[in-house]
Amino acid sequence: MTVEHSRAQTATGARAGEPPLPRAGEQTRIHNIGYRSYDGPRLGRAYARRSLYAQSLRGAYGLGRSAKSKVLPMILFVVMCLPAAIMVAVAVATKMDDLPVDYTRYAIVMQAVIGLYVAAQAPQSVSRDLRFKTVPLYFSRPIETVDYVRAKYAALASALFILTAAPLLVLYVGALLAKLDFMDQTKGFAQGLVSVALLSLLFAGIGLVISAVTPRRGFGVAAVIAALTITYGAVSTLQAIAFDQTSTGAVPWIGLFSPITLIDGVQTAFLGASSAFPGGIGPSDGQGVVFVLVTLGAIAGCYGLLMRRYRKVGL
Repeated sequence: MTVEHSRAQTATGARAGEPPLPRAGEQTRIHNIGYRSYDGPRLGRAYARRSLYAQSLRGAYGLGRSAKSKVLPMILFVVMCLPAAIMVAVAVATKMDDLPVDYTRYAIVMQAVIGLYVAAQAPQSVSRDLRFKTVPLYFSRPIETVDYVRAKYAALASALFILTAAPLLVLYVGALLAKLDFMDQTKGFAQGLVSVALLSLLFAGIGLVISAVTPRRGFGVAAVIAALTITYGAVSTLQAIAFDQTSTGAVPWIGLFSPITLIDGVQTAFLGASSAFPGGIGPSDGQGVVFVLVTLGAIAGCYGLLMRRYRKVGL
């Protein structure tokens, strides 16, 4: 290496084999590598809310998720519809004058399956967001607390309505195929839809409130099952005791303390359903108003508790 070459490297501050450093006075260059700001349409909160609703509704049946996630909701859906299909087959084959089970009665009979579905899907809808602390990301923009709560509540209520209305549709179509009276079947079908819509709102609210308390999905499943099943068993037992003790006036009032008996009381008082209470003792018209108010109050209360919970989570 010559003395001149060594001096040149020392002057530029570079080592052998490396490019020379910029000389004093040279300006730094900023290269345009192609990044551009977004100038497309901004769809806003409504679109985000609809997207969250659609994603949550699909997730309630395992759609868009792994095959393992589809097994339980699809099995429960089949279990809900299978008895209705069997009843229809029997009604058509034997030429019955009416269906074995009324439309308003079907969900009461299958309440264990409905409760299991809520226990499985309510924690899946909200517990993972709490566990992985993704809720604040939702609320960063543009979704707000009310959008998240409404989307999740509406999605689970819609999933429950699909679960409970599908067998009623099977019964209705089968009744028409069996050539039963069109007006009677249509009226009963409409009453059944109103009943399961109210049931879906109530059960979805209870399931989401309980599931939103804990990020542990297993705890949420157990708590929802306990809330829906134990209360029904306790209320049914107390009603049976009151009926055996000839305290028949207390039977309807005891029904206020369980979600499924609340729905039973409402549809008995206003939808022409036969009561599942002991001895068929349903609420009177005045008591029916109380059942409606308590049911609507429970739905509104669940919504309010969810709003309060997610205002804290989103901080």
